[in-house]
This record gives sequence, structure tokens and C-alpha cells, in this order.
Amino acid sequence: MSQAVRALVHAFETGALASKRAFFLRAEALAFKNIDAEQSFRPDYLRLKQMGWPVVPRLEGSAYELGLVLLTKHKEENFANIARGWALLAPGGQLVCAGANDDGAASLEKHVAKAFGLADKISKFHCRVFWFDKGTRVPPDYWRGLAGLQPVGAGPWLSQPGIFSWDHVDDGSALLARYLPHDIAGTVADFGCGWGYLSRHLLDHCPGVTRLDMIDAEHRATEAARANVADPRASAHWLDLIAEAAPTIYDAIVCNPPFHAGRAAEPALGQDFIVAAGRALKPGGHFYMVANRGLPYEPLLKEHFASFETLADNNKFRVSRAIR
Repeated sequence: MSQAVRALVHAFETGALASKRAFFLRAEALAFKNIDAEQSFRPDYLRLKQMGWPVVPRLEGSAYELGLVLLTKHKEENFANIARGWALLAPGGQLVCAGANDDGAASLEKHVAKAFGLADKISKFHCRVFWFDKGTRVPPDYWRGLAGLQPVGAGPWLSQPGIFSWDHVDDGSALLARYLPHDIAGTVADFGCGWGYLSRHLLDHCPGVTRLDMIDAEHRATEAARANVADPRASAHWLDLIAEAAPTIYDAIVCNPPFHAGRAAEPALGQDFIVAAGRALKPGGHFYMVANRGLPYEPLLKEHFASFETLADNNKFRVSRAIR
């Protein structure tokens, strides 16, 4: 249980908040009944399912008496979730936000107070819990716009907050795309596809690709990837590649692996993706990866692949090709 959820529990236990039929966006487990959970990050979704929670990747509908929003460190994602939470409430319903001070909850509290006014707030466990009632004031247009797919800059892409590098092409993926050969063919996967930049590059430049699986643990990413890659060869899969098997065995895999959990770098996340790629490739299959050059991935590539080489190194990112 995160500190923010502990603070949220404290608000209920002290009577500052009353338990009602509620929804919970970016949900974690709470010891309360009558809560419909939304969790779009596959590992957390599976954890809630195992605990018997009624959880879906995206809630629809309205007329809830109470809404809970667990804030993240991403300001735009929080704006989007608050706007969506407001839309899910019945008139007069209450929206409660909880987040860590270190993730910017105090600043967000000020934004919400300006937009709606606050009914009340508490501070506990280095976190903020604050809430407002749904009246006549509506979320700012900018917040409501963030709640769905929208253009990425002036380009042809669509994305949404809650996805890695949601509002621009990240430098690592752009570098990997420049070094992907055009003779990649057969059954291919994009591990950690994000909003589909590398997947679309493969289909646009590699005519020999007959099937492309776009796989991501973030459901919002798969929604965006489907919108950005309108090709009958491509399909999106919401999977946790660390805990769940890939849909099939591949001739080639491309990957810009995640390595962040919270605010700290976690190289183990990328290492798990390398292991998963080794399992999912055919003998002789190729694995193309970009990663921050300081991360210790080479010993793992050596362990799980017959050979590997560096295709590019710009002192920030390294592009590697490994053969199963």
C-alpha cells in the first residue's frame, strides 16, 4: 500500500470522508466495499484481480456518488484523470484526490482549488488528500482534452497522458528506428510498444513483415497504438511480458525497454525484457534494442543470445542487435 493510499484510508477512518458507492482511478487495494476499480497498468490490474477486486482497464458510465483518484507524478495525467473522474460523478457527487507531496500533490491541490474550490483537505504520511463536490463548475478545457487521444505535436500521431514519452518521439526510439534494417521480415513484435512509433516505422519500411504484435503493459498505450497503426498486419496486446507469455514466437523483436519505476531507475525492468525477448524468439531470430548506454545490459545479452553487436552509440543511447 502506497503512502498516498494510507493517507486516503486515514481520511475514511477518521470520518473526514464517508464510504459510498465509488470508483477508484489508478486503483490500489482498499479495505472498503462498493468500489469499482480502474487500473490500466497490467501488473497492478492482475494483482487486483487476484485479490478479487472488480477492476477494468477503463471505466465508463456516470452517476457515482464518490470518486477516488490516486495521483501520479505526471501532471497532465492527473489533469486528465480528474476531468474523467468529474464526468463519472453524479451531480453533487464528491471527487477525492490523494497523492504524495514528492510527486507534486501540493501543487495539484492548488490547481484543483482554483478550478473547482475545495470542500476540505488533510495532510498525512507526507501526502495530500483533498476533495471537492461536483457543482456547476466544469473542468478546464485543457484538462478535458487530455482525457482522450490527441495529436502529438504537428505530426500524424495520437497519444495520451499515462504513456511513456506521450507528447513527443523519445530520442532513444528515434535512434533505434534509424538503425533498423529494411529486411526485417516474418512474424515480428514490438515489446513495450508505447503509442506505436516503432511499430509504424517497421510496417512503413519493412515490406517483408507479415505479422506485427504491438505489446505493452499500459492499456492506454495499446489504445493509442491501435489508433496510430491502421494496418491489417498489426494487432495490439495488453500484456505484462515479465509475468505473461508473448502471443507467439517471433522472427524479430524490437524494443525500447522500460527501466523506470516511480522516480528511480530500475535496470532490472529492462533486464526482464531482454530475458522475455530471448524466450520469445525463434532460433536465429534477431532482437533490436535501444537503451541508455550506462545500463548493464551487455552481460545479459551475452547470456541469453548466441551473439550480439552494437549498431550505434551516441554517448547517451546504445543500439544493439542480438541473435538468438
